[in-house]
Amino acid sequence: MTRIKRGVAAHKRRKNLLKRASGFENRRSTDFVAAREALPHADKYSSRVRRNKKGDMRALWLVRLNAALRDNGTTYSKFAGTLKKAKINVNRKMLAELSNVAPEVFTKLVESVK
Repeated sequence: MTRIKRGVAAHKRRKNLLKRASGFENRRSTDFVAAREALPHADKYSSRVRRNKKGDMRALWLVRLNAALRDNGTTYSKFAGTLKKAKINVNRKMLAELSNVAPEVFTKLVESVK
């Protein structure tokens, strides 16, 4: 029976794992065993950060929006209530972007809702 040499497959598997671990510090980026232990932790942290990023961005939009609204003489809570009564459906991201990119248009929107 002929023997099967597994060097190519093993080398490819290790190379791919080390490629995923590039950017890690010290031995974790160069040593196969250390990288293999570090990768599940990195995956866990990255998925957690992706989930948290959504809430962080929403909080950032609210802070920007409230600052722009205070410059226009109102607060976010009052503005959100009047928007809802006026049945204007614009999400927080777009409102924050509008206040940042086109402040004159945002001011007109605030005045029309008041």
